[in-house]
Amino acid sequence: MQNDLTERIANGLGWFSVGLGLAEIMAPGSVARFIGVSDDDGNRSLLRFYGFRELAAGVGILSQQQPTQWLWGRVGGDLLDIASLGRAMTNDSNEKGKLTFATAAVLGVTALDVICAKQMSEGQGNGIASTSPRQFTKSITVNCTPEQAYQYWHNFQNFPSFMSNLESVEMTGGNRSHWRAKGPAGTTVEWDAETIDDQPNSAISWRSTENADISNSGSVRFERGPGGRGTIIHVEMSYQPPAGSIGTSIAKLLGKEPEQQISQDLRHFKQILETGEIVHSDSSIHPGMHPAQPPASAPVENMPQHSTEPLVQQRTSTSEPNWAPMRQNEPVLTH
Repeated sequence: MQNDLTERIANGLGWFSVGLGLAEIMAPGSVARFIGVSDDDGNRSLLRFYGFRELAAGVGILSQQQPTQWLWGRVGGDLLDIASLGRAMTNDSNEKGKLTFATAAVLGVTALDVICAKQMSEGQGNGIASTSPRQFTKSITVNCTPEQAYQYWHNFQNFPSFMSNLESVEMTGGNRSHWRAKGPAGTTVEWDAETIDDQPNSAISWRSTENADISNSGSVRFERGPGGRGTIIHVEMSYQPPAGSIGTSIAKLLGKEPEQQISQDLRHFKQILETGEIVHSDSSIHPGMHPAQPPASAPVENMPQHSTEPLVQQRTSTSEPNWAPMRQNEPVLTH
């Protein structure tokens, strides 16, 4: 019960930070008038600075499994807010009544921040992500042999070439690797993983190690298609959603939830194995209005069948490749 209460308080404080931060960044003049200080350039700049601090704290709380440091960061920010309000009280041109109300509100939030941060620091809470792990399965058919698919997947440093949110993968020795990916609102998540099963040309299984920002595990199987045509790739994954069910819902709205992302990533994997590159529509790479005629395409180069280097070619394609792959719109199947 105590853990559940701590989780709800932390979630609430995270969303409060996000809301307050956005208000201070987008409407600093309105916030200044609301708390009773003059609406001038100096106060607007200061409020925007505080807004970015609040937004970072909110995202940190909602995106981490154990956001203790972010909660203590909020406490430090509260003390800075109280000091700023105290200085504003000495200026006769400010509205004392509104400032008094704002100070009382900050003091109340500070008490809540301290209680929640202490509970997590003392181990009474176990982090925000207390929901059950989420699991899903995806499949796709690729026009290549199981050996080719396995070889490309087995080199984890190839992953950023087809996983759009993944920044880098570094092999750290033995069966371990370090992963770095883009998180929500410009944040970064990192974790270490270990390969727990490796069957050449057949299957690979992995899991994250302790203290990962996002706990995850999974496996991939490579099966020869019917009649020896192509390879059916089956991916099974399990992950602990950051910020609990609330974070999962927001990630879905933003299109960043892993189950959504892996479908796109598998299509990218298929395109690289079949054509040597990721094919983008013209509208996906040009924000806003753009000419209907896309730019001229560069010649397509065949991908080496046994390459072990990351392949990161991405361009706009308006013509068919110089050899006929399987159906390019092969659907990703969800089980």
